[in-house]
Amino acid sequence: MLPHFRPQDIADILIMTVLVYQLYIWFKNTRALQVMMGLLLLGLVYIVTKNLGLFMTSWILQELGTVLLVLLIVVFQTEIRQALYRLSLLRNFFDREDGGVRVDLLEFSSTIFSLASTRTGALVAFQREEVLDEYVLHGVPVDAVVSGELLKSIFHVNSPLHDGAVLIRDGRVSLASGHLPLSVNPDVPQQFGTRHRAGLGLTERSDAAVVIVSEERGEVSLSVGGELERVGSPAELHEKLNALLAPLEREANRPSLTSRLLSNFWPKLVVFVLVVACWLLVTLRQGEILTVTAPIRFHNLPDSLLLTRSSPDEIDLQLKTYSNLVSSPKDLDVLVDLDLSKIHEGANSVAIRKEDVRLPPGVVVAGMDHWTVRVVAERKARKTPGPAGR
Repeated sequence: MLPHFRPQDIADILIMTVLVYQLYIWFKNTRALQVMMGLLLLGLVYIVTKNLGLFMTSWILQELGTVLLVLLIVVFQTEIRQALYRLSLLRNFFDREDGGVRVDLLEFSSTIFSLASTRTGALVAFQREEVLDEYVLHGVPVDAVVSGELLKSIFHVNSPLHDGAVLIRDGRVSLASGHLPLSVNPDVPQQFGTRHRAGLGLTERSDAAVVIVSEERGEVSLSVGGELERVGSPAELHEKLNALLAPLEREANRPSLTSRLLSNFWPKLVVFVLVVACWLLVTLRQGEILTVTAPIRFHNLPDSLLLTRSSPDEIDLQLKTYSNLVSSPKDLDVLVDLDLSKIHEGANSVAIRKEDVRLPPGVVVAGMDHWTVRVVAERKARKTPGPAGR
């Protein structure tokens, strides 16, 4: 029997679907995604072995999972930091405001195809929203205006800076001869050498746009989002770069909400199905109602009053569990904590609210055998001083 879906459950599933899909897009074709798939397989094996009663195997997998979690944080600290940066909603307020590209893209495109006509290899990376300092290493600082003559001189075969990538940041050549991370995608065609793998590797890990010129074939390629596309003319390259790098142009060409939802449909559907399946696994006990006995405690008793009697001292609670991730209510220290700040001298009837029951997330109060507690309070006697001189 399927559990009843609350509005909170639907929001829970949608939020997790968006987060998991974003992680998939960011880490697609990277080692991090491959490792996560392996861990997911180990998790499924652990669930199966635990339900089958294979105690030794499930125990070993459980202990191994704790060690692997620490290793993942150490090995993939760069990817984790980059993902947190991408999730940050405040980065747009603190990042530079003049991030618009001031490069003459017409001249740049003509220069790139001029290099391709002479079979001169080139690798140019454009920094967009995300900072690339962690990925572009060992470069020589340049800090110069982007020009065709400068690019031709850098990538000239006799130049000491030709073997590496040029990074263009804020409309200027920031550095040359930089080293980029290589792609680990096993599906990259064999005819692509180190230059193409470096361009793909950077775009797999960031939102950079990389232009690649092959010295073997004299071809121009553009890499974005871990994908490589061949470009046939300077006009085509100019159009694609302008759409990627110009903020105003990017806003004007932003796709509609419907097209964004339907794009890349099958990966989104698979992620949604997996999230729903995981949600069902952690809510297997939804609807289970258990009865537990909880003691009654009091707080905020006025200083002028003294509590003499209370009835009852404990009540029976019917608790409903919404998640399999929390312990059974029978294993929890459940108590009722009542506020006595508003009682007066004499007999009082204090209502018990569901908010007065201390429970972990995922457990709610379905009912109780008493909804009020009778409390009797007396005023404290004032101490009178003894006769003077005694």
